[in-house]
Amino acid sequence: MMKFIFTTLLLLIFISTNLMAQERPNVLVILTDDQGYMDLGSYGATDLRTPHIDRLAETGVKFTQFYAAAPVCSPSRAGFLTGKYNFNAGLFGNVAPPHRDPEGNSGLPTSEITMAELFKGNGYRTGLIGKWHLGHTPEKLPNGQGFDYFFGHQRGCIDNFSHFFYWSGPNLHDLYQNEQEIYRPGEFFGDLMVEEAKDFMDQDSDQPFFMYWAINMPHYPYQGDPKWLKAYADLDSPRKEYAAFVSTIDELVGEVYAHLKAIGELENTIIVYQSDHGHSVEERAFFGGGDPGPFSGAKFSMLEGGIRVPAIIRYPQKLPQNELRHQWANSIDWMPTLAALADIDLPPSHQIDGKNLLPLLLNPQVPSPHQTMYWGTGLPENENHPWAVRKGPWKLIGNPSDPTGKLQFGEGDKLYLVNLESDSTEVRNLAPQHPEKTQELHMLYKNWVEDFKKDK
Repeated sequence: MMKFIFTTLLLLIFISTNLMAQERPNVLVILTDDQGYMDLGSYGATDLRTPHIDRLAETGVKFTQFYAAAPVCSPSRAGFLTGKYNFNAGLFGNVAPPHRDPEGNSGLPTSEITMAELFKGNGYRTGLIGKWHLGHTPEKLPNGQGFDYFFGHQRGCIDNFSHFFYWSGPNLHDLYQNEQEIYRPGEFFGDLMVEEAKDFMDQDSDQPFFMYWAINMPHYPYQGDPKWLKAYADLDSPRKEYAAFVSTIDELVGEVYAHLKAIGELENTIIVYQSDHGHSVEERAFFGGGDPGPFSGAKFSMLEGGIRVPAIIRYPQKLPQNELRHQWANSIDWMPTLAALADIDLPPSHQIDGKNLLPLLLNPQVPSPHQTMYWGTGLPENENHPWAVRKGPWKLIGNPSDPTGKLQFGEGDKLYLVNLESDSTEVRNLAPQHPEKTQELHMLYKNWVEDFKKDK
């Protein structure tokens, strides 16, 4: 009898433990690359089709005033993964490829705690599918930064069929499974990512998963599905090539969404969708193609077009559906927000900059938890590096630039003040009319950046 009771208790504990494991939400965070603010149907685009991503917005919460941590790839990803402003996370600019950094000094410091490490330490299996661009030495590669599994490319971009990193040379093959270089020539990288994502989600495990799907698109080279090039044949170039790539992304997202549904995990999976920063107007991107909507600027710029991005979170179990949030927020907020939704405690000794957005997600009347926000790229001791600080509706940009050429800046615009409530297009410098506000925000920036200067 006692043996029967003991066996029954063990069975109940086993069942209870597995039910708890199954009830813990999976997390899928999707980060696209170089996608403009308005380049989704749900964000107002009328000349391209994105029904699958739009469905995330229809069944989730969409932000209208959401910011990337930086206007360029590596610093933005560092902020996204650590919950810190990239300066605070120790990453000031794009990570150099290994042949330009043989000692491996560049990259996200291993002292930082990534979302992968946070979720892994709380019983999740963790995977990265897609682009890394945060370091190349073993301890700075994905497996050294909390990911159980990695499939993708280490550097900033690849050709999606040969999987080579084409730049000024040497042109290097860049496709890896964990730290093992693999070869799949001629196979479209988008299809490979979907295949890998499905396999990762299908693993026979009682652990929930955390998957970071860093889609390397619509970053150049523009290589959208030919059927979409045909569908957009009436658009001018480069919008045609760009739109075809965005619709290709949408289909990839739709495949993963359908798979989650097929395996019964869709409603138990938190899905986040965001671009890493604004669209590119680089030569390799045919000088454009993306659409920032009403905003000025693009990738590399601290103007809204460089840092304001589409951002959506879907989790109908706990969050509203088909709602907007106009409060300003930042990609550094995903770490504490996702932790709260998964009932995970953040390490109390490890301070981050991100804020928990759950209260405002549940209640649209709750104000933004941010009083100020900071951005910076380049070496802090270089007085000409780009930076910005926002406090309330006021935003001060230091050393502004507009890669699109739409706005021109003179010597008197080194400190460029705007009020986003009265003019989100940032076409006029208000610093001469508001010297006290300019000084206030400039002092906020100087106090923040001082700790990062090597020559202080």
